[in-house]
Amino acid sequence: MSADYAEFKRKMQKTCDLLSENLAAVRAGKANAAVLDRITVDYYNTPTPINQVASISTPDARSLLITPWDGSVLKGIEKAILASDLGINPQNDGRAIRLIFPQLTEERRKELAKQVKKYAEEAKVAVRNIRRDAMDKAKAQKKSSEITEDDYKNVEKDMQKLTDDFIKEVDKIAEKKEKELMEL
Repeated sequence: MSADYAEFKRKMQKTCDLLSENLAAVRAGKANAAVLDRITVDYYNTPTPINQVASISTPDARSLLITPWDGSVLKGIEKAILASDLGINPQNDGRAIRLIFPQLTEERRKELAKQVKKYAEEAKVAVRNIRRDAMDKAKAQKKSSEITEDDYKNVEKDMQKLTDDFIKEVDKIAEKKEKELMEL
């Protein structure tokens, strides 16, 4: 595959990385600070990620302790968590917020597994769209005689193989997360 198609491989890799990030934020019954990554708190009229205004620790496997550096933001963190789709009620003791992760019910596990499948499907669509962009570029190069018909066929074959490899990678990432959800 020519060097100018390396950008498409990079984009596909980035899609897999993003999927991994998204799945890290899916709550799996045990405490994981990544579930807070998408939650922002209003800090002096600026939406700020919680991990930039507080320290987050895991005192045990089922809880997170959020200790803000500035006590005035405590209520804001509590509101942001309540407004999020986390589904956990924060416990505010006046100095810190404790999040206790309950055991997942079978129903909640299935719900989360569906969410994992949805993220995986979105990633697969993104990978296929990247392949389509690459093929459009190759078609344009063939039309302007920059590449031959044989080169075009090779690009098509290479891009299909690359797409298949990344689709398998997406499946592996999603399967690992689903397995994690079902084992807890």
